[in-house]
Amino acid sequence: MKQCWTIPPKGNGEFLARMEDVLDVYHRPYDPARPVVCMDEKPYQLLAHAREPIPAAPGRDRKEDSEYVRHGTCAIFVWVEPLAGHRRVVARQRRTRVDWAHEVERLLTVDYPEAETVVLVMDNLNTHTLGSLYEAFDPAKAHRLAQRLELHYTPKHGSWLNIAEIELSALTRQCLDRRIDDLGVLNTELTAWQEATNTDQRQVNWQFTTADARIKLRHLYPEHSEGN
Repeated sequence: MKQCWTIPPKGNGEFLARMEDVLDVYHRPYDPARPVVCMDEKPYQLLAHAREPIPAAPGRDRKEDSEYVRHGTCAIFVWVEPLAGHRRVVARQRRTRVDWAHEVERLLTVDYPEAETVVLVMDNLNTHTLGSLYEAFDPAKAHRLAQRLELHYTPKHGSWLNIAEIELSALTRQCLDRRIDDLGVLNTELTAWQEATNTDQRQVNWQFTTADARIKLRHLYPEHSEGN
């Protein structure tokens, strides 16, 4: 899959530190007690046809009017365990701190109830913090959930490092290439894609390593005089 890389200016130590941290996480051996999971989310606009499309017929393509009716927006959350080839996708009405917190609760109590710790890789959106758990739940519950998370953030300009974003791109092409006007219908379509993809158990074999980065992206690293 072709990725569009947005690379920061040379010498950005914060980018390099977070990049190498995520790359190291991706090369940990598989451990069911500490599964590595990637997450991403995107807004989605629910749209209806202003006029009913004309169905396809022999010798004639389906015709669809360019005019549409807005039915509000929602948010699609994608959770991917690369080494297990497992994905979970769900749409929620909003993408607030509380929404993210409830998704994390499901991750820990439904998806991985037996895991000691879930190693979570994601971007550093302001809702993606342990503080969101305390806004959604009482302190005791928030603390229990937080104790089972190990968070790793992709750097700014480093969305290509998030495997969940790659999966979200595939989902968009394969499942969201038409107008959907209802949240329930959208979730039905997302579930169908999730089940079909999980049946294939398509694992993500991430090849790019920290050692590769220091060679192929060496122009990003600051130059140091010998002995420093």
